[in-house]
Amino acid sequence: MRTRAEDDPRGKKGRPMDSTGPRGLCPLEATARLIGDQYVLLILRDLSTGPSRFVHLERTAGINSRTLTERLRRLERDGLVRRTMYAEVPPRVEYELTEKGAALLPILDAMRAYGERWLLPRRSEGGEPAVGGAGA
Repeated sequence: MRTRAEDDPRGKKGRPMDSTGPRGLCPLEATARLIGDQYVLLILRDLSTGPSRFVHLERTAGINSRTLTERLRRLERDGLVRRTMYAEVPPRVEYELTEKGAALLPILDAMRAYGERWLLPRRSEGGEPAVGGAGA
């Protein structure tokens, strides 16, 4: 016999329960593992405006070249980023979001909106931080 808490789709603590996937991860956990790295989020943000070259990503995201190379390889392996190499001298390589990578953009937009509303200090009309900071 199931108790009311077991029948409640929100679970015992009032939070929605997620089903687990083939590796035992819920969809939220699997997505967090995919994009949960600070640098991955910055790379996705910078590629959201279109294709970009390595040096541009390095400069705009503030990532050292070794870390950027590792993250781009992982994003390419995970199917989020496409790497295109052009037969030019000097060689030119561009990175862009795949359809799977672009599908993450609404999540980044939601994170940006949350940060603007709750984490960044609000400015008063005169440009000074509002009394009480964010969420006041």
